[in-house]
Amino acid sequence: MTTILVTGGAGFIGSNFVRYILSERPDWQVRVLDKLTYAGRLENLADVWDESRLRFFKGDICNAEVVAEAMQGCTHVFNFAAESHVDRSLMGGEEGAGAFVQTDVFGVYVLLEAAKRFEVEKFIQVSTDEVYGDVETGHSVETDPLVPRSPYSSAKAGGELIARSYFISHGVPVIITRGSNTFGPYQFPEKLIPLFVTNAIDDKQLPIYGDGLQRRDWLYVEDHCSGILAASEKGEIGQAYNVGGGNERTNREITYEILELTGKPESLIKQVADRLGHDRRYALDCEKLKSLGWTPNHSFENAIARTIEWYKSREDWWRPITSGESYKEYYGSNYEKR
Repeated sequence: MTTILVTGGAGFIGSNFVRYILSERPDWQVRVLDKLTYAGRLENLADVWDESRLRFFKGDICNAEVVAEAMQGCTHVFNFAAESHVDRSLMGGEEGAGAFVQTDVFGVYVLLEAAKRFEVEKFIQVSTDEVYGDVETGHSVETDPLVPRSPYSSAKAGGELIARSYFISHGVPVIITRGSNTFGPYQFPEKLIPLFVTNAIDDKQLPIYGDGLQRRDWLYVEDHCSGILAASEKGEIGQAYNVGGGNERTNREITYEILELTGKPESLIKQVADRLGHDRRYALDCEKLKSLGWTPNHSFENAIARTIEWYKSREDWWRPITSGESYKEYYGSNYEKR
């Protein structure tokens, strides 16, 4: 029997992956290990909770004991657990950059040690296109050097390198995926698309960094999940695979699209000081993964419309977050003082 451990499985991409696996692989058993930090929420799994197939462990991937308890008996590990918001990584200190190094580097080491001990069949390290750094022209391929420029992307690159070293030194069956900017249901509303959608719904300003011409490749979360699964089942051990949507757009273009689909005026746009060290462009070449038979199934236009409709219909999910004191404190420090 295939039994998988999904770390960070109560977060945005992780919970969508759990949902995808429960639907697409009905004979698989799923375990979730999540610390339930500000962005990890059991509510993200409420609609797919099935005690016959889904087992939850609360804990930190940096804790070897809880990792061992969750991983023992698993055939596959999918590591989604990470601190993942660039803005928070720029804050510094133990709750800023320090937390990213701890989770995204040391936490990966703890997981790899357990994977070696329990001889798992596959270890999937879920990474990001940001490890390639700023890409002025062309598209990043998997053999390009890693030149990250933020504490977040640097920590993710560190996790990748630790994973690769365990493949080379210890034979841990590692596969790395590097996903582009992902969006969809259950994304914590501090990230660009859900932030701007929820602000637009409430007629609040949409704080756009600098000139808003930073370019990203946007990927619908279900397509990201299918890409990770394809890499795990058809990919070669020891290899990395880019997972991108082929939807390159500027932040300003995304903002206009959200305003049009929510029926709100462009006067809501507020230009604020740019992020420190803000990368101008990311772009992925995904031919390596596509050669395995994978392709994204959702057009950007359809996916963004579906995402906006989800946030419109699920105020019960996001409004308790945006009305909370911790969210207000973060929002105020990151945007209102710029």
